[in-house]
Amino acid sequence: MTRQIDFAGKSGSVYRYSSLEEERSLPPVGANYVIAQVTPRGASILFAGETECLSARDWQAALDEAHARYGETEVLTRLNVRGAVRKAEREDLIEQHSPPMNAD
Repeated sequence: MTRQIDFAGKSGSVYRYSSLEEERSLPPVGANYVIAQVTPRGASILFAGETECLSARDWQAALDEAHARYGETEVLTRLNVRGAVRKAEREDLIEQHSPPMNAD
């Protein structure tokens, strides 16, 4: 069963993200993604991004960097077809969580 985690944005909107199973074939659709540390106490967003094509694996370099800097991390995704919606959601999460890798 795929893990789902809710993240609230600064606006108060709540976004449900699902863990990405890297070995599975990924759909060629637009999506938001977060790279997070997930512990029994909760999840901390390290990076928030968006992509036009999830299967292009645009998130891989950021995931590799997060592994090197923070240890155990994972990618969680939320499918969003419209680019404007993805960008607004990404900014909402960044404003609320201040992910350290977005500040670099």
